[in-house]
This record gives sequence, structure tokens and C-alpha cells, in this order.
Amino acid sequence: SLPAKLINGGIAGLIGVTCVFPIDLAKTRLQNQQNGQRMYTSMSDCLIKTIRSEGYFGMYRGAAVNLTLVTPEKAIKLAANDFFRHHLSKDGKKLTLLREMLAGCGAGTCQVIVTTPMEMLKIQLQDAGRIAAQKKLMAAQAQLPSSSAVGAAEPAVETRTTATQITRELLRSKGIAGLYKGLGATLLRDVPFSIVYFPLFANLNKLGQKDPNVKAPFYVSFLSGCVAGSTAAVAVNPCDVIKTRLQSLQRGVNEDTYSGILDCTKKIWQKEGPMAFLKGAYCRALVIAPLFGIAQVVYFIGIAEFLLDMLPKHRA
Repeated sequence: SLPAKLINGGIAGLIGVTCVFPIDLAKTRLQNQQNGQRMYTSMSDCLIKTIRSEGYFGMYRGAAVNLTLVTPEKAIKLAANDFFRHHLSKDGKKLTLLREMLAGCGAGTCQVIVTTPMEMLKIQLQDAGRIAAQKKLMAAQAQLPSSSAVGAAEPAVETRTTATQITRELLRSKGIAGLYKGLGATLLRDVPFSIVYFPLFANLNKLGQKDPNVKAPFYVSFLSGCVAGSTAAVAVNPCDVIKTRLQSLQRGVNEDTYSGILDCTKKIWQKEGPMAFLKGAYCRALVIAPLFGIAQVVYFIGIAEFLLDMLPKHRA
């Protein structure tokens, strides 16, 4: 049932995000730093420096936004894929690869309704610590007087804004369109991701089914979700880099601004080289693999069905 699908997707998203959010924060910061202004050399370096400067909970900046919106986002993605697969297989025939890809395309298109504002807000909160640390470091390197150095470090305090404050400011200054900045780049990332992910997962999962009418063991669903998720994540990482750059409202010192997808692509290619499009790729793979592995296990186990079945018994 649709309620069960939505609940399963939501539970899966909450569990997954809680487990992998620090890696996602490292991914955002690595993708946003540009040549000449590098604060971090790797994922581990980023996490260590984040803990030292912002504390343990600094790794979870922006997590509240994700935990709030990941439920409808994952629910829409998984339920939409099932919806399109169901309607594309009404003739009773097995879904072809093309139809599986079309179902994934539909799911990716539907989810951006929630994904775009969620990513927009999350990125601002995740990257605020990097910008503040960068400005503080540059002030120290310039050997400014102590009073000036303190003033240069003030942005680290000012960036402690909340998602609610950012939302209000965007709505006041730009309207609802402000929350959907980078919509085109989000579509460019999420639609190909779903086109790759869902057919790959479905076919890998079938390999572990002894009987077509019996669900695959949970470990098969988990491993299938991990492999399909990491493969799709790396494949669309260049689009994710572009999306992250476009959705960042604040820039570090001497960092480029971008007017659109083509402008962003051109500047990254010319100034940072083609390898810049793979920034944070391994972080993204580490985030997506367990996230979708957990999501598929929860979804296929059917926790929601169990809970919904218990309601009438409880009432009785």
C-alpha cells in the first residue's frame, strides 16, 4: 500500500542519514573548496579538522534539515519508482531494461520537489564552518594585529545560522524560487542517478532470489543497494559537484561565483581541470552505498506493513 511505502521509505532515510551524515559533510566541503584555497586534503583530514574546530557535533551541521526532509524525499523516490514500474508492466510482461530506466527517470524527477530545497539548506549549513575557518586562517597568515585577527574570525560565529533563518531570508528576498536554486543541476544529477540505480539494483537483487515470487534475503538486498548506489553515485558525481557549487550562497576568499550550469562547468574545467569533477566521489560513494543498502533492506523487509497490521489488533 502507498502508506506502507511512504513509511518504509521514511524509516530507511532516517536510519541511513544518521549513519553517514559526517561523510556527506566532508563531501560537500571537499567539493566546494577551489584551487589555491584548499582547507582539506582528504575526507579524514576534513573530519579531523572539523572535530578540532567545531566539536563532534560540528560533523552534523545541517543534519536536522536532512532528518526532517529525508523522509518525504526517500519515500517519494522509492514509492514513485514502484508506481512507474507497476504501470509500465501492466501488460503482464517482464520489464525491459528500457522500461526499468524510464521508471527510474520518473522517480528521480519526482523526488527533486523535496531534494532541491533540502540540499540547498543543507549545503549552506555544512559549508559554513569551512568558510569561517578559511577566513580565520588567512587572517592569521597575513599576520594581522590581534584585534584584526579577532575581527576576521567573526564570520565563524555569524555563520551559526539555522535552516529556518536561511529559509526566511530566501523567501523574503527571492521568493519560493530562492529555495529551488540549482533545480536544473539537481535534475541533472538525480534523474541519471535513478536511471542507473533502480535497474541495476533490481537486476542484482534478482540474482539472490531462488524463486521469483519470494523476496531475496535481506543481505542480498543490502549488498545490491550498496553496489548499485555507489556505482550510480560515482557515475553522476560531476553533476553533484556542479550542483553543490551552484547552490552555495556563501563563497570563500577569492572563490569563483557561477551564473549557471554551463558557466560553472566551464570555469571548473579551465581553472581546476577535469579531475575536479571527481571531487568527493569516494565520499559520495561511501555515503550512498550504506544509505541505499539500508533503505532497500528496510523497504523490502516491510517494517511499515508490520506496524500497519498491528494497528487493528492493538485497537481490538
